Amino acid sequence: MTNKEKTVLITKNGIRHDGRKKTDLREIRFEVGILDRADGSAIIYWGKNKILVAVYGPRELHPKHMALPDRALIRCEYRMATFSVTERKSPAPKRREKEISKILAEAIEPAVFDYLYPRSVIDVFIEVLQADGGSRCASITAAALALADAGIPMKDLVVGCAAGNLNGEVVIDLDDVEDKEGQGDLPIAVLPLSGEVVLLQSDGVFNPEQYKEALDLLMDACQTIYKLQREAITNKYAKITEEIIEPVEVEPEPTEAKVEKKKGEKTEEKKETEEKTPKKKASAKKAKSEQSEESEKKKKTSKKKEKKTPPKKDEEAKE
Repeated sequence: MTNKEKTVLITKNGIRHDGRKKTDLREIRFEVGILDRADGSAIIYWGKNKILVAVYGPRELHPKHMALPDRALIRCEYRMATFSVTERKSPAPKRREKEISKILAEAIEPAVFDYLYPRSVIDVFIEVLQADGGSRCASITAAALALADAGIPMKDLVVGCAAGNLNGEVVIDLDDVEDKEGQGDLPIAVLPLSGEVVLLQSDGVFNPEQYKEALDLLMDACQTIYKLQREAITNKYAKITEEIIEPVEVEPEPTEAKVEKKKGEKTEEKKETEEKTPKKKASAKKAKSEQSEESEKKKKTSKKKEKKTPPKKDEEAKE
């Protein structure tokens, strides 16, 4: 028997093979704006999934015959890296990747105000660096963040999550083992503010009660993920404002003791200035008197020189 056959997906107490309960999500973390050359970008770490998304546009569409006259064309390309799975994947796009690309583009379109950009295109590139189940739901969640980072007007973010049927028990957020060995998979994507469902697929077996239970659990899970999305966006722009806008230092209101100290300092300054002013006046008077004495001495010396010079002789005058 192989290790997969020995794996117990869920116990009687409702504990799954990785220690989570039925309603527990895997660890989710977002980073926004990580690519400088893209208009918008985001990366999501969802369990062992690592998915990078880049958005370009709105921009001019080539070839132009594909342009829509009343709205923008949203193109999505979902690709899995060759090293994203345990066995090396062929770099050529498979039918599954093309199908998911089309599904994700249709799920993103209702959230975007595409009528603002007629005859243009918005390209969304999704690269799965490491896959571990639920990659399409993680991709659409990260794509919504990248669109918001690109500044594209949206009515709401898109949130995706999946539920599954494990031996008759409904659980959420399936990993790779549960996705492959479980009895059902139900991925969904919604606009959390309005509750509008933009993606709903079903693979496997669900009875009506399980189906209803799965939808209720997924709606609650999507609201939890939505909060993480909003935190990622606000944290990014909070850092930008901290770098651009310098904090303004507000001076505290002066207390009575401080006011009295300031008054005392002012009075001391006035006294010092009053003491210095008569000294300055006296020094100025001395300088003036010295200058007058020197000028008088110069005048006396010039008169003495004039007296000493003898008058010109008459003989010189006669000549």
